Amino acid sequence: MKMHYLIRRIAGTFVLLSLALGYWVSPYWYLFTAFVGLNLLQSSFSRWCLMEGILEKVGVARRAAVEE
Repeated sequence: MKMHYLIRRIAGTFVLLSLALGYWVSPYWYLFTAFVGLNLLQSSFSRWCLMEGILEKVGVARRAAVEE
């Protein structure tokens, strides 16, 4: 699976999970939703994503050799 699809899937899962936890457990979970959104926003400008580094270190996916 390509890295960008995997990151979108993980980010969507994190957002939905943290919204559910914020509703049923504690509103502080909404801060995690904000963190995911801010990370997605900053990665669109800087081309650096924390999740890319994590996925590479655990060996799940690799970045493309040629940047788009």
